[in-house]
Amino acid sequence: MKETVAQQPDVYNPQSIEPVWQQQWEAAKTFRVTEDPKRPKYYCLVMFPYPSGRIHMGHVRNYVIGDVVARYKSMRGHNVLHPMGWDAFGLPAENAAIEHKKTPQFWTDENILYMRTQLKRLGLSYDWEREVATCKPDYYKWNQWFFLKMYERGLAYKKMSAVNWCPSCETVLANEQVITRDVTNIGLCWRCDSHVEKKELDQWFYKITAYAEELLAECDRLPGWPERVLTMQRNWIGKSVGVEVDFPLADDKNRAIRIFTTRQDTLFGATFVTLSPEHPMVEEIIRGKKESAAVRTFVERITKQDINIRTAQNMEKEGIFTGAHAINPMTKERIPIWIGNFVLMGYGTGAIMCVPAHDQRDFEFAKMYNIPTRVVIQNPEGTLKSDELTAAYTDEAGKLVESGKFSGLSPNEAIEKIAEFIVSEKLGARKTNYKLRDWGISRQRYWGTPIPIIYCERCGTVAVPYDELPVTLPPDVPITGKGGSPLQADKNFLNVKCPKCGGPARRETDTMDTFVDSSWYFFRYLSPKMDTAPFDTKSADYWMPVDQYIGGIEHAVLHLLYARFFTKVVRDLGLTKADEPFTNLLTQGMVCMETYRCEEHGWLFPGDLIGSEKEGWHCPHCNRPAVRGRVEKMSKSKKNIVDPEQLIATYGADTARLFSLFAAPPEKDLEWNDAGVEGASRFLNRVWRLVTSHAGPGPVSGTDGTERTAALRRVTHQTIKKVTEDLDRNFQFNTAVAALMEFYNAITAQPGDGRDEAIKTLLILLSPFAPHIAEELWKRLGHTGSVLTQPWPRWTEAALATDEITIVIQINGKLRGQIRVPAGLDEKEIQHRAMADGKIKDWLKGQPPKKVIYVKGKLVSIVL
Repeated sequence: MKETVAQQPDVYNPQSIEPVWQQQWEAAKTFRVTEDPKRPKYYCLVMFPYPSGRIHMGHVRNYVIGDVVARYKSMRGHNVLHPMGWDAFGLPAENAAIEHKKTPQFWTDENILYMRTQLKRLGLSYDWEREVATCKPDYYKWNQWFFLKMYERGLAYKKMSAVNWCPSCETVLANEQVITRDVTNIGLCWRCDSHVEKKELDQWFYKITAYAEELLAECDRLPGWPERVLTMQRNWIGKSVGVEVDFPLADDKNRAIRIFTTRQDTLFGATFVTLSPEHPMVEEIIRGKKESAAVRTFVERITKQDINIRTAQNMEKEGIFTGAHAINPMTKERIPIWIGNFVLMGYGTGAIMCVPAHDQRDFEFAKMYNIPTRVVIQNPEGTLKSDELTAAYTDEAGKLVESGKFSGLSPNEAIEKIAEFIVSEKLGARKTNYKLRDWGISRQRYWGTPIPIIYCERCGTVAVPYDELPVTLPPDVPITGKGGSPLQADKNFLNVKCPKCGGPARRETDTMDTFVDSSWYFFRYLSPKMDTAPFDTKSADYWMPVDQYIGGIEHAVLHLLYARFFTKVVRDLGLTKADEPFTNLLTQGMVCMETYRCEEHGWLFPGDLIGSEKEGWHCPHCNRPAVRGRVEKMSKSKKNIVDPEQLIATYGADTARLFSLFAAPPEKDLEWNDAGVEGASRFLNRVWRLVTSHAGPGPVSGTDGTERTAALRRVTHQTIKKVTEDLDRNFQFNTAVAALMEFYNAITAQPGDGRDEAIKTLLILLSPFAPHIAEELWKRLGHTGSVLTQPWPRWTEAALATDEITIVIQINGKLRGQIRVPAGLDEKEIQHRAMADGKIKDWLKGQPPKKVIYVKGKLVSIVL
């Protein structure tokens, strides 16, 4: 194929250059990749987007980071897999169907088409032949296949579970559809503002808890992950080793409240027990009590509140006495039973013992409700008194007191001794608990993967046979947002024959949580057209695990945890040898911008403001002062967004890429700055002028051997070293780009000949960051072939060596000058030259030094 060069005047015009190179890359299939055992593989993956309709600057930053990594690794000799696809199922498509009277499929396909075009305009090096969309039957067939495999192994099961239910809309709500509007923190339906209720429904679950211990242990074997993310994963799994202990009811010794604790050393200090409002024994223990009416009112109010708000650190803890008592099994004393808003059924047993002297939350609760406090761990000074505490004593130092035969033990000793006692006396049992709960995958929605289950009155629950997959979504189902799953209304979908007996049966109408789609998509990229298996195992042996995964910190728990779980299941099915999906993880920061607000007109676009920084900004509608808010994540609602399309149309994709990389380290938030965008554009224009003025007919030649050329060659190799090390060291793109800017300055300071090697190197180093301009200028220099196929340059230590060094001169600790001296000059001569320097003589004014100190290769310090 004949290679083309965009015919341009000597003015940088990215709008005409960039499409030419994008078309040429696509026509040449430049980024197509296959397995090549002769080359080291590198699987670079950026979290795939939800096709919402338009990309935003967060997308731009995320995908450009991945693209630079992919291009760089390719130039370093790796066989790079860099795919893209669409996380296409989800609730927004159903909402759009209701609002715009379009089917979710049409709305999603339309958005994918538009967003694919936008991504291509950025010049991203994706192998588009591997594109996947999770809403396509050839993808979600394998969601169903995995479900059946897990069902066979007991990893998929059904049980009753509480869901958010809107009684007005008569439908289940996702957690994100439950909103709060006032201080009551009562959950409301996002659509109609009705009070959301908790309703028990039969739901499907994946048994992720079967892998809890491995998921936790493997966190210690992921050194390429940010410690912050690993901490979040460990906390989410939440392993606790302790005991379960029975607190018998005072009114019925045959009935007991079982609590879980990791601090059995404080059992003697438990002065009350607190139950979750959802605890199944609540109704039993309040029956016949005068407090029952008030308790029921309290329980009804609290259970309507959002659980995340109930457990927030700043949420006020509140409770109510039930009128009932339990027996502390260690002290045999009657202690009151309370119900508290901070206790959840989802962890432990839904009941806790409360030790106000040694737990700050319990202490504050006890003070609020005048519940007794008892010190059972005395500090080393022996100064703690139960009735004089101002805060809970939670230090590990100290000894047990008022704890029977365990008094005198340290807390750590007592934890083990009391656990042994509880087991031997049959008061309870040792127990390891996890905060992690099995993954509820049922959604009463249309736009998701149908769960491949059939219900038959004769045969019960029956799995759809493998040869009948995929169970596809009916295309024309009315979606109203009310009355449960839309699939229930489609009789053709609902009513089927039982695969076992052939009798009448009905399909499961729940669809899968969309996190299922994203939990294994990185495997599907390996063989996206395969129709006999979810992916080719030989391809998985070559490509997996992913070498570099890139995405937002907001996915630190659920998506990443589910992907790890799925990988282990896939491994146990014999389809991969990988234990973990992602070797290295980069969580990039957000793109942020200043916000402005008018008292009358609300949030304002910064670009629409009138006035100036000096005079103050004003609302364009009423001329009132615009109040500057915080720097926040770009958001349509805050009107502090920048449209990537407008940015590319004005400055070009390479400028957008360069700014997003240069403005901040990748893991930090990027604060939008118009001046920074213009600065990136100016730099590329300068590179354009430098190269086009230097370019001549034919290939560039070597160096002219002058002293200046030797110095420039040294800077060239210093830049290669700096950029390479910055990219290898946690992808410090911002400092790498800064080094390229300094390199440009060094080249322009070198007049005439001798710049050929430096300019060639500049374009190669620039190409991962700004590939379009690098390609164009590479051609204009007379090179054949793509700059992307050039090997990454290497520096040599010999080229880095310098004939002269700079010696700093200090007088009484203050910098007063510097001199250049031959690299091998001895200490005595260096001191002599420092003292003889004209500036230093002026500072000394003939005064002899008291002492002269030489730090080899760095400085001469003169003490007067």
